[in-house]
Amino acid sequence: MKVPVCVIVGAGPGNGAAFARQFSRAGYHVALLARGRETLDALVSEIAGTRAYTYDATDPAHAQRVFAAIREDLGEPQTLIYNASTREFGDLDATHPDAFERAWRVNAYGCLLAAQEVVPAMRAAGQGNIIVIGATASLKGSAGFVAFGAAKAAQRSLAQSLARQLGPEGIHVSYVVIDAMVDLPGTRALMPAAPDSFFAKPDDIAESVFFLARQPKSAWTFELDLRPFREPW
Repeated sequence: MKVPVCVIVGAGPGNGAAFARQFSRAGYHVALLARGRETLDALVSEIAGTRAYTYDATDPAHAQRVFAAIREDLGEPQTLIYNASTREFGDLDATHPDAFERAWRVNAYGCLLAAQEVVPAMRAAGQGNIIVIGATASLKGSAGFVAFGAAKAAQRSLAQSLARQLGPEGIHVSYVVIDAMVDLPGTRALMPAAPDSFFAKPDDIAESVFFLARQPKSAWTFELDLRPFREPW
């Protein structure tokens, strides 16, 4: 029996690492893709069954090379988790056009490139999962999120289009709206007085993401909102 393969684009020390631990425990080979090699090597040393690939999500040629290497090393991916994002925050006056374009490229264009690399084999198998990690900004554009909000909205629309096209072919596409401050050292430092219940824990987010990858076809979820009870909505 072949070992299933999960590809995580945007594998960092927070949610990306938690996704890798969750799928590794379930017996998957996990390909970790990110720009920073040091972070990737640290994750590989910590999480069994993982392999690192330096990756620029916005480069079509790089996507072709890296996904070809994954297929050669591990096999065809059954699950793609697109977790790559940017931190391009600011209002209209503070947003440079280059930052606006980069946010779109990482969040939407890069998601398209990755999906195009995994869909052919999923089609041949008649099954597969593409899980896109989004944010509340995909649903409402706040004043200080001009680039980030526009990019996330484009990403969500792309995921919805893919879900409608690929669902009849057996490929489950879902979008996860993380409406929360994720529990990381950096976010804790920003809000040192906030209680534990204010933060969403990466391992808990990962459990919900894994649930999406195991849903039966007759009851698929497209959009899943995740937030701690203290988050206003």
